[in-house]
Amino acid sequence: MRKPAAERPLPPADDHAARFARQREADRSATAEDYVELIADLLREENEARAVDLARRMGVSQATVTATIGRLQRDGLVETKPYRGLFLTEAGQAMATAAKTRHDLMVRFLVAVGLDPETAEEDAEGLEHHASDKALAAFARFLETRR
Repeated sequence: MRKPAAERPLPPADDHAARFARQREADRSATAEDYVELIADLLREENEARAVDLARRMGVSQATVTATIGRLQRDGLVETKPYRGLFLTEAGQAMATAAKTRHDLMVRFLVAVGLDPETAEEDAEGLEHHASDKALAAFARFLETRR
């Protein structure tokens, strides 16, 4: 049996640093993923995505949205059209689809292990960005065995 975390020795410094670097990168990409996923949802449900809608739904200022959209444009994920709102590029749409797929998998997994759907939805919002591909694959396998 594996020792509790409090009793295990620290990993080697390089391994430890790599873990933290992966988490910092997940934090950075989480914002982009959240924005493109919300833009895709707004385009699907309301046929338009505007900065004011993003600010309201994310609970941030319009200045924050404007700065973030600028970064997403620079990264080739979002396009803006004068008087027409926000649109996803092909890369942005691919990111939104992948984020939605991860989110849905995380929600289904959390519900399968006994969490109520509302809490699963809330918790998945953060967990989806930090679960490794290995963890997500394990969650998918777990769900497959329960069919």
